[in-house]
Amino acid sequence: MEKKKRFILPEEEIPTQWYNIQADMVNKPLLPIHPATKQPLKPEDLYPIFAEELCKQELDQTNPWYDIPEEVREQYKCYRSTPLVRAYGLEKALDTPAHIYFKNESVSPVGSHKLNSALAQAYYCKKQGVTNVTTETGAGQWGAALAYAANVFGLNAAVYQVKISYEQKPYRRSIMQTFGAQVTPSPSMSTRAGKDILTKYPNHQGSLGTAISEAIELAMSTPNCKYTLGSVLSHVTLHQTVIGQEAEKQMAMAGEYPDIIIACFGGGSNFGGIAFPFMRHTLKEGRKTRYIAAEPASCPKLTKGEFLYDFGDETGYTPLLPMYTLGHNFRPANIHAGGLRYHGAGVIVSQLLKDKMIEAVDIQQLESFDAGCLFARAEGIIPAPESCHAIAAAIKEAQRCKEAGEGKVILFNLSGHGLIDMTAYDQYLAGDLTNFELSEEEIRKTIDEVKAL
Repeated sequence: MEKKKRFILPEEEIPTQWYNIQADMVNKPLLPIHPATKQPLKPEDLYPIFAEELCKQELDQTNPWYDIPEEVREQYKCYRSTPLVRAYGLEKALDTPAHIYFKNESVSPVGSHKLNSALAQAYYCKKQGVTNVTTETGAGQWGAALAYAANVFGLNAAVYQVKISYEQKPYRRSIMQTFGAQVTPSPSMSTRAGKDILTKYPNHQGSLGTAISEAIELAMSTPNCKYTLGSVLSHVTLHQTVIGQEAEKQMAMAGEYPDIIIACFGGGSNFGGIAFPFMRHTLKEGRKTRYIAAEPASCPKLTKGEFLYDFGDETGYTPLLPMYTLGHNFRPANIHAGGLRYHGAGVIVSQLLKDKMIEAVDIQQLESFDAGCLFARAEGIIPAPESCHAIAAAIKEAQRCKEAGEGKVILFNLSGHGLIDMTAYDQYLAGDLTNFELSEEEIRKTIDEVKAL
């Protein structure tokens, strides 16, 4: 008889705090700098853009724990804890001695992990008296989460969705609009940033960098409005640590501890969300665990980018962030993993990679969909194109275990389902998807432009 596969925590075991890994890091991340003064950023420098409490969380390198507001935790109880699942079907398909587990964040009301931070950010905006919020979204998971959270806390939401994803994924647009958000394809003619980009590149299909520029501009020009971000920044990853904290307890219920932890990587929120609570034990106790970020080969900032101070958006509205980057003017290929089409990495992950605390791998688009289909047939869940990258990396590690005869424990984050991404699967199954190769010359060009600033 097959063993129990799903591990669920009782309500009282849902985390009551978020974990701030910066407090425990030996080498703290370099501080972002103000682009005009070139001085280290202070929380008040961010007040015009973000809710004040989020600004304090962003730059805090001292406090390891933040209490989760009761109003946010009550909303978490609608879908948390999310299941930890032993992937027996995938293990059998791979004929591997490895034990594979995945944290299933696809069970949230919007189908991804993004709601963990959206609820927190909307709450802090509401508490401050904000009435309007703006944001960007790639594939639409974050936009859907922010639209949902804004509706919960009675806020008006405006979302700039990357144009290629706006066209590829119409149902994500519909979800955002159903929850009451206004959705605009980016780049657009509704902001100065969008107009400038389209003037220079009339056929620009958008990127997270372009959408961020437009959303920030709208926030700064709209009364009583704040900008919210779906990844990259440290306070977003802070909120996502509910994932890893739950996984810790659930792995204990399973009687195992992960040797390898994997997540897909766009800006770093779902990777940090599952990895950082476990990394606490690596930093404080010397626990030996490998942490692997899986990014697309067409947007390889961790594997082929360079550690520099760079803007988080295309126009240059954000502070300068110390991060691994391909250059804020990098134009990513039109892959279906829209949430991973971002030029840079969060400052915490960037410092950890620089210190060799984590690893990074790049995954080709076809390999990711190969992995996604294998996972769907083995486990009965169709994963989001972003999550397929984590699955592909987990499969590689499981195959290495088979070759070495090692029964390692692998944990990966299933960041979302792909039920609204079936156009991508249609194209994959029809043989119409391709890989995208980046030349060293292309990568150097945009990085060198940043160095010349």
